[in-house]
Amino acid sequence: MPETKAEKIIFGVLMSVSMAIGMEVYNVAIKMGCNAMPGGLSSMTNQVFPDALAEAAYMWIFVFLFSNLWGNRLGHALAAKIIRPEQDNPFFITLMVSSCTVLVMCPTMSMVAAILFNVILAGNPISQLPAIWVGTLIKNFPMALLWNLFAAGPFSRLVFGKLFRR
Repeated sequence: MPETKAEKIIFGVLMSVSMAIGMEVYNVAIKMGCNAMPGGLSSMTNQVFPDALAEAAYMWIFVFLFSNLWGNRLGHALAAKIIRPEQDNPFFITLMVSSCTVLVMCPTMSMVAAILFNVILAGNPISQLPAIWVGTLIKNFPMALLWNLFAAGPFSRLVFGKLFRR
């Protein structure tokens, strides 16, 4: 895992980009009418990918910024209340740190998305922001947790490990 400031920045960029791409594919697919109901996924088209990449091209910057300002710090602090580094399995520690970071970052990024996509771009009244934020959070949290644990996290650690062999 990252040890130097430069390594932490590189790992942060890898994680931010991979989380942004996965979450944008998910949200764009939903926006295009795809869902997990029978027949819902069959309505997904390849157009989801370029549209998602267009949004991820700038959303990763928000992820990187907010994870470095408070997401990683608060996630680690929450995990520290659960884990015992000298006793616990490293896999369990990684699982808890990742999960607690999602617990902080998902509400943060759901607020960013609610403001950006629903208030600014869609023109919904700001008075509806609390409901839009909660709806966005409820929709995104399960995917953010699973994507982080099973895709973005392992991918980022794999690429980072290849770049910085110790």
